[in-house]
Amino acid sequence: MTTATTAEPTIAEYSPQQRAFAAVRILFGFVWLINTALQLSPAYRAHFLGTFGADWVSGQPAWVMAYGHWMASVVASVGPNLVAWITIVLDALLAVSLISGLFLPFFAYVGVFYNLWLWSTVGGFGGPYTQGATDPGTAIIYALVFVFVITSRSWDCWSLSGTRPGRLSPAAMHTARILFGLLWAFDAFWKWQSFFLHNAVSYLQQALSGEPAWIAAYINFFITVINAVGPFLFGVFAALAESVIALFLLIGGKQLRWIIPVGIAYSFGVWTTAEGWGAPYLPGSTANKGDVLGTTNIYIIAFLFLAAWVYCRPQKEK
Repeated sequence: MTTATTAEPTIAEYSPQQRAFAAVRILFGFVWLINTALQLSPAYRAHFLGTFGADWVSGQPAWVMAYGHWMASVVASVGPNLVAWITIVLDALLAVSLISGLFLPFFAYVGVFYNLWLWSTVGGFGGPYTQGATDPGTAIIYALVFVFVITSRSWDCWSLSGTRPGRLSPAAMHTARILFGLLWAFDAFWKWQSFFLHNAVSYLQQALSGEPAWIAAYINFFITVINAVGPFLFGVFAALAESVIALFLLIGGKQLRWIIPVGIAYSFGVWTTAEGWGAPYLPGSTANKGDVLGTTNIYIIAFLFLAAWVYCRPQKEK
């Protein structure tokens, strides 16, 4: 008596949705690969302990300052250079895991908690939330995209893990969507503050520092257009756009089909202007203009996971 063996699915046997999820996962992996390369600069390790200063800058609550001092003391006792190397190695492992599909979802869970740690330390929980704040920081969206990696079962296709494809949980995807909507709602809240509404164009002007000539020309073009239209009107547009994106992400349903491209276009606009395409990548800096490609470009990746879920949904689920 022979035992039948189950052959691995061929590429053609994977659903369009599985292939789309895998493609976005791999794209996210290449982002981590680039971030790892940026962190190999000696300046990153030299300034690693100093990046924790974000936790106790003026305006942070006392408990955040206390937590920041405590974490800085832990890093100092372990050794800033060693901890910096640990983060570099971990970044590389996350990149390899995402690109290859190996050891997922384990490393995706690691990515969630690792980025929450970065957000609470180097990112100071995204604060201080005082005049001029616009969003909760960089690492929080990286953590959320790792949630999408998990909920989409993105390792089911184009993976070296050898695991059999499983059943996608709509409830899990809806949870990730709602979390993404809440993040946009938080962003929108700060865009409605008086300081942003009256100074929205200043965020683009700040992005000009150190940029290559072509990026500076690109940003200046939008500054000229915004000044012609009216900076306050532009501020209202940004606040309204983020509010609408948040609302329909939270509601879900058929309107996701059109809010996804709107969210991608808006995020791309913010990344290429206010974030200056993530450049210039200054050695020893963190987050935007430092050791990662940016923030709102990662919002685009979250939208791409949603796009794979919505546009590539099997006919029986539509």
